[in-house]
Amino acid sequence: MTSTAHLIEHVQQAANQLITAFASNDTDAYFAAFSDDATFLFYTLPTPLLSRAAYRDVWAGWQADGFAVLDCQSSNVHISLQGDVAIFMHDVATRVRFGTEESQFRERETIVFRHDGRRWLACHEHLSAQPE
Repeated sequence: MTSTAHLIEHVQQAANQLITAFASNDTDAYFAAFSDDATFLFYTLPTPLLSRAAYRDVWAGWQADGFAVLDCQSSNVHISLQGDVAIFMHDVATRVRFGTEESQFRERETIVFRHDGRRWLACHEHLSAQPE
C-alpha cells in the first residue's frame, strides 16, 4: 500500500513538472501534463476552455501575438488527496511578455490531478486573481 505522504510527493512532482514547463515555455511538455479532457477556467478569458486542444489553440494564438512566460514562482502549496484525484492549490507569481510589454500577475490557482493508472495528469485548472 502506498502512503499518503508518498502520493502527495508524486502529485507535487507532477505539479512541479507542469509549472517548470510553463515557466520555460516548453509547450509540448506543458500540454503533456494535462489529460485530453482537461478543462480550464481562467478569469482572463470570457468562457471556459473545455479541452486540452481548445486551450492549446488559445495558447498558440497568444504565442503568435508574442506571448512568452518569463518567470513563474509557486508558493503556499496545499495538496489534498481525494481517492484517485488530488487537488493542488497554490499562489502563483508570473511574469509574462505580450509582444514588447512585460506584465506581472499574482494569482491563485487550483489544479486538479487525476491518477490515470501510471501517473498524475492535470484534468482541471482554475486560475483567479489574488485579492489585494
